[in-house]
Amino acid sequence: MSQQQIIEQAWENRELLNESATVEAIRDVIEQLDKGKLRVAEPVADGWQVNEWVKKAVILFFPLQKMEVVKVGPFEFHDKIPLKSGYDELGVRVVPHAIARYGSFVNKGVIMMPSYVNIGAYVDSGTMVDTWATVGSCAQIGKDVHLSGGVGIGGVLEPVQAAPVIIEDGAFIGSRCIIVEGAHIGKEAVIGANVTITASSKIIDVTGDEPVEYKGYVPERSVVIPGTLPKKFKAGTYDVNCALIIGKRKESTDKKTSLNDALRENDVMV
Repeated sequence: MSQQQIIEQAWENRELLNESATVEAIRDVIEQLDKGKLRVAEPVADGWQVNEWVKKAVILFFPLQKMEVVKVGPFEFHDKIPLKSGYDELGVRVVPHAIARYGSFVNKGVIMMPSYVNIGAYVDSGTMVDTWATVGSCAQIGKDVHLSGGVGIGGVLEPVQAAPVIIEDGAFIGSRCIIVEGAHIGKEAVIGANVTITASSKIIDVTGDEPVEYKGYVPERSVVIPGTLPKKFKAGTYDVNCALIIGKRKESTDKKTSLNDALRENDVMV
């Protein structure tokens, strides 16, 4: 029986968590997540595939774990999930007080400023996780991404069919952005400071004669800033948040461009 079959059966019948074969399968899946050999979601020919059974393994891992005290110098933690380790062998720079949980994968060349990466997340090579940025459970972060200070990348475990947040290669996520609910940011997109994108957020391309609307998806190389949209309520008409695509990242712009440069190229004062 495959690991997937064992985990699917345990998902339907939690009494199977008492069996050694089930425990071994779940722990092995978490170990593979930790080493980057398995992913909660992965790129395929026609987009992204969510591996629901892997998410189920993450959820089932929690009841197997006991609360333990972890001491790091003068700091004390009390949790079920151990901290990730072996950063020197991975080739990852970890600045105090950066934390990644066991079961997350952080690839070679990643820089973690004081930040947090949760279980099931995948952070690919060359990415900067800047100060106080958070990478939620199962989020997928590509190569050479910059998550600026205070960025909140949402996590998702349940419902298991829900897609995780996906940030593709080369994207620049500006300070204090919130990207949640399975939102998908395309390759080399530049998201301006304070943009909030959820599954239901209206993302409006205003570069043409007529607006083009997206929901929960930012096309590759888009330059995005916060916007507002009038909406009628019973009590009156009020502005609600949206995101505006104001241009495309130019080929002349280096992949690690500053946010200011990308916005100035599109005639936005900063």
